[in-house]
Amino acid sequence: MTERTGSRRRVHQILATLGYGDAIGNEVLGIRRALLRAGFDSEIIVETADPRLEHLTVDYRDMVNELAEDDLLVHHFSLGSRASRTAFAVPSRMLLVYHNITPPEYFLGVHDQLVRQCYHGRRELLPYRSRCELALGDSEFNRQELEALGFPRTAVLPVVPDFTHLSVPADQRILDAYDDAWTNLLFVGRLIPNKRPDNLIRIFHAYKTLYNPRSRLILAGSYGGFEQYLAQLHGLIARLGVADVEIVGQVSNEELTAYYDVADVFLCASEHEGFCVPLIEAFHKRVPVVALASTAVPATMDGGGILYDAPDPRRVAAIVHEVVASADVEDDVLARQDAALARLLARDFSGLVVRFVEDALSEPRRTSRPLVAPGFWDQFTLANTLEEIRQTRPAAFRALPLPPDERGAIADLGHRA
Repeated sequence: MTERTGSRRRVHQILATLGYGDAIGNEVLGIRRALLRAGFDSEIIVETADPRLEHLTVDYRDMVNELAEDDLLVHHFSLGSRASRTAFAVPSRMLLVYHNITPPEYFLGVHDQLVRQCYHGRRELLPYRSRCELALGDSEFNRQELEALGFPRTAVLPVVPDFTHLSVPADQRILDAYDDAWTNLLFVGRLIPNKRPDNLIRIFHAYKTLYNPRSRLILAGSYGGFEQYLAQLHGLIARLGVADVEIVGQVSNEELTAYYDVADVFLCASEHEGFCVPLIEAFHKRVPVVALASTAVPATMDGGGILYDAPDPRRVAAIVHEVVASADVEDDVLARQDAALARLLARDFSGLVVRFVEDALSEPRRTSRPLVAPGFWDQFTLANTLEEIRQTRPAAFRALPLPPDERGAIADLGHRA
């Protein structure tokens, strides 16, 4: 944590995890650049970070005694976390940025830990209605959700993607393998239930069977922690008897660039998105998009691409065929995507960040020092001690003689996430 520099005001960001190359991580880095250019002191406070970004971060446990009442915390809220609960308890003002939480029912029977995290995240969001000076959604869909939950002051801080990760040379092995006379349908995103890769497979099966046997479906995205779900997808592929479904997992920037370069259509069947950055990446790479009109997707598309209302495989396959087979249709789709992307990039992201920060700092404080449960800080200290034991002496941690009732009490801070 940097010490206060003269009269420079301190505006720090806090979030559970700073990921490399994901939408939230890119936005956090963009906000930090905007704050530093505007003359603020600014740190990124995290629970965990990708090793490639750790040097830009501060551990949330080290910030507890550093933050003052006149500091402002930009709190990126996406899941319940220890960092989030600690941020609630410190005395600084808060500007909340909401990145949406996937409804936990999507993960029932698939990922029990994520079910708990999503459930607790949605519960833990509610007390921030009286804790933050201003709540921002990174899309209009997310802002409306905040408003429906009762947040009194809301606005939109739009996601403005940084495409530098797609400016690298394309992976030649992928170009050699897939840049041919076949038609490539691409989806980019984690292979998790709310994104409905199963429906992508069904749509592709219909397209390949009815229109184009010389076609592939490429699914690029991590399935880490969802190996059981991946097995279910392979089972679906086997039952349908559909060939040429390429599940390639998490990819590098070079590989991602190559997959966009060889794609003929970006196909999306996701049922729940807070924004969906890959749609905009496809716009940037001039790949026609066909996507389910669900949650934030229509607003993100902003008139670009083609939306469909229901995942009827035959109907969506016919739309894909029309885009692939007609140069006029493809040109029209790309022209509308170009216009939508230009509107998005024309937004003054840095200016909005500074304006929201200045507004939050200049308004009369809405909240007094936040109220926390009695014993919260004792639990905080205990949780940190237990975490240190868990990391350095795992056998001793497992041998701790904690009765069931005490395990439940400790779980509030130390063991849920």
